Amino acid sequence: MNEAHITITGWVAAEPRYTMTPNGTPFLSLRVGCTPRRYDRQTGQWQDVETLFMTVNCWRGLADNVNASEFPRGTPVLVTGRLRIRQYERDGQWRFSAEVEATTLGPDLQRGTADFRPVQRGGPLSEEDRRLARDAADEWALTAPAEEEKEPKAA
Repeated sequence: MNEAHITITGWVAAEPRYTMTPNGTPFLSLRVGCTPRRYDRQTGQWQDVETLFMTVNCWRGLADNVNASEFPRGTPVLVTGRLRIRQYERDGQWRFSAEVEATTLGPDLQRGTADFRPVQRGGPLSEEDRRLARDAADEWALTAPAEEEKEPKAA
């Protein structure tokens, strides 16, 4: 398959949202913020560039594992998955949303430590599951600006 796979280094921008689909499939959605930094040779200092926020969707075992782990707002994370760009209408204007269907998600161990515990796995996604993911991403689009006003302070 020719899908765009990406890896994001960022931080949890809002508390993760966990739910079960009507057929019992675990689903978790969260927002991840990435703030690139550039070195300004004229000032001799690092400058933050505009923050990019993305919705990250986790399914089944990954959703359960992220939910059972502690990923509060501000936690540095690494996410790998399939990039999805969705178009939607809000306030009469067409907008775009960057989403990642995560295959892996974990703490950024360059910035902290972790305690790993292995678990079991599950089965395939239904169309109802995918609809739930789209609805959750649309929810982020409606609430994201208020929740993402500020980047959390580094620990």
